Amino acid sequence: MSISLNLSRRVQRARLSANAAASARAAALAAQGRDIIALTTGEPDFDTPEPIRQAAIAAMARGETRYTPTQGTAVLRRAIAAKYQREHALAYGTDQIIVSNGGKQVIYNALAATLDAGDEVIVPAPYWPSFPDIVRINDGTPVIVPVGQDQGFKLGPEALEAAITPRTRWLVLNTPGNPSGAVYGREELAALAAVLRRHPQVWVLLDELYEHIWFTPEAPAHWLAVAPDLRERSLLVNGVSKTYAMTGWRIGWGAGPAALVQAMAVVQSQASSGPNSVGQAAATAALDSADQSFVQTARAAYARRARLVTEAINTVPGLRLLPPGGSFFAFVHCGGLLGHLRPDGRAIASEADLVEWLLESEGVAAVDGASYGLSPYFRISTATSDGVLADATARIARAVAALRAPSPRPLAEAESTA
Repeated sequence: MSISLNLSRRVQRARLSANAAASARAAALAAQGRDIIALTTGEPDFDTPEPIRQAAIAAMARGETRYTPTQGTAVLRRAIAAKYQREHALAYGTDQIIVSNGGKQVIYNALAATLDAGDEVIVPAPYWPSFPDIVRINDGTPVIVPVGQDQGFKLGPEALEAAITPRTRWLVLNTPGNPSGAVYGREELAALAAVLRRHPQVWVLLDELYEHIWFTPEAPAHWLAVAPDLRERSLLVNGVSKTYAMTGWRIGWGAGPAALVQAMAVVQSQASSGPNSVGQAAATAALDSADQSFVQTARAAYARRARLVTEAINTVPGLRLLPPGGSFFAFVHCGGLLGHLRPDGRAIASEADLVEWLLESEGVAAVDGASYGLSPYFRISTATSDGVLADATARIARAVAALRAPSPRPLAEAESTA
């Protein structure tokens, strides 16, 4: 007997993560014995620092294994507030902070709490794929604004102004960015703030998960240091996953106006309740530790890897990589290879075809740029060792060298179609 399942329009608007799909395919090929270098997942290759792990063990030994408050433990929220005061001179009360099961849930809570059908959210592209899908699944409309390599992958004030309508509720900013590695400078943030002051209905959702992974000459200016007057319509989203190599601990947080945070807590109370107790104890230890040397050591490694990949990719004909300013990704322009032919005669008609060729010919798994809202690009993660990255970029160079440029059309044929 067949069973009829009526899926909601809400869930049909979203899709499974492209990163997860690419990673699953790479894992399946590796399980079959293929030599695969998977550069698909945005996850630090470092272990969580030992003192943080020991703090989790100690919490379990103390019996901290029970339900936690919906907004997160008071001790962790105090540690988060202290982090903002220490690093940015921002004073947040514990009622202005919510702890969730990763940064993604923070974003989901915020949009679920504030969007009605037809409300718009401006999302610059390239984007983290969850941004537009979380908007859609909450009945909103993502307004995608392409910002390519020529714009440094950063939204400008003119493009922002043009995208705003009376239905605009949020602007999503992600700096340092995934997948581009773009870092907004002080003047660039100030120009966006000037636009937003003319549109008081627009809030800012600032995703700063990669806050401490920057390669610029000095630490980037914080949004609220540039535009402190916009604090009452800004939500800061952060967590321990990238900074402290704690992806599996699933601890993220949001800091913003108390009324918004309380509404987000209502959503979370009916979705998951409070985050896990042990993860919160570990996150507290990470933030409270006087020894933050791991953060500097990891950032130096990511910066070195970004330079290695940039130099290698930019020697490959047909590929161009803008040096990332932060994060641990490389968003590679591959328009120069479109139309080239594989040895079997098949054309590289899109970046998806090129990604397929990289995997098929040399075992390098990447993710197509269309999944991030911008073509023709592909993304690779640089969160792996120097040796693996050197091998991967050499394989990419070999795969590209095996392609041949399409033959130019005869002059007579070109003139006849002109």
